[in-house]
Amino acid sequence: MASKSFFAAVAVVGMALAGGGAWWLQSRPLTPTAVVGVDKGTARPADGAPVAPRVVGVEVAKVVLQTLRDDAQAVGSLRARHSVMLRPELVGRITALNFKDGGPVRKGQILVQFDDQLQQAELQQMQAQLAIAQAGFKRTQELVAANFMAQQTLDTSAANVQVAQAQLALAQARLNRLSVRAPFDGTAGIRMVNVGDYVKDGTDLVALEDARQMLVDYRLPERYGSLVKPGQPVELTLDALPGRSFKAAVEAVDPLLDANGRSVGVRALVSRSERALLRSGMSARVATVFSVNQAALVVPEQAIVPQGNQQLVIRLVPPDADAKLPDGVQWVSQRQEVRLGVRSGGQVEVVAGLAEGDTVVVAGQQRLQKDGSPVRIVALDKLAGKAAAATPPAAQASR
Repeated sequence: MASKSFFAAVAVVGMALAGGGAWWLQSRPLTPTAVVGVDKGTARPADGAPVAPRVVGVEVAKVVLQTLRDDAQAVGSLRARHSVMLRPELVGRITALNFKDGGPVRKGQILVQFDDQLQQAELQQMQAQLAIAQAGFKRTQELVAANFMAQQTLDTSAANVQVAQAQLALAQARLNRLSVRAPFDGTAGIRMVNVGDYVKDGTDLVALEDARQMLVDYRLPERYGSLVKPGQPVELTLDALPGRSFKAAVEAVDPLLDANGRSVGVRALVSRSERALLRSGMSARVATVFSVNQAALVVPEQAIVPQGNQQLVIRLVPPDADAKLPDGVQWVSQRQEVRLGVRSGGQVEVVAGLAEGDTVVVAGQQRLQKDGSPVRIVALDKLAGKAAAATPPAAQASR
């Protein structure tokens, strides 16, 4: 029992000594050589002798000229200008299908024929009635001319002829509705019915499409409503056809905005030479081009430092001749306000504030608290280096 109390007392004393030692290390007075003050970014020891400012390592990029495109991105769907699903207007039984699946058809060609025996008989009946009415009218004319009948009888006979003609036209219309014809030249789809099927009115029979003119429908945010105009160039890329792009032009802009999504509908016509591989229903990434700047000054987006309503960059400039800097320092920092234009994937256009060839900081800006700070270039931005070496293709930009 005594040994346990002894060990507990030793542990308490040890903890007290450790705590006291830690307090002494934190609160001990500093020696004169350890006291360091800060005076406008320059460290000064206790004896007042100036020490050179610390050199900050930064990553930089060059301001380069390249082609920059102002456009709007969207996702659209391809469709043929003429595309229809053929459906019957009357109930009936199919007696003939006069097309091949996926084959060409001509305008006016009968594609689906329904049983029309009853309508054929009605048509013949109406033709006979019309012949009788016309013969009676002719005899009445002769009798009236000989003053054997009154003029009123001739008028009644003429009305009978008109009634017979109307009945014949009605019978002909009923007969025509039993023949489903192609409304335009195109390509038939896959049949959804077979000979002998009894179908109701409105049943899907076969799709018909004229793919000689392909359209792409898509929607843009309402802020682009005043910018999109007919004739503007459009570029399409499709997941179904990787590595290829297709040209189109805006054909129409919907005057009404979608109240739910606040977007405007746009329809573009694909160029004639680009339509062979396209099919209705394909999904397309659409870029509507508003303008192309062949000589835009661009910097990486990482170089932009927002401060309130200002957009700044930190530019590297040679130091003044009388500046006291560490040996080997060739650049110092300088804040520069800029005016920005079009933004591209990872890059932004500088409309004012910089010139081609200027060097700007893209990483390490937070360590440059004031102008004139000495810097050391750690790395040159790879993307900017490639852009400076060769003029890149037009970038896809967005507002």
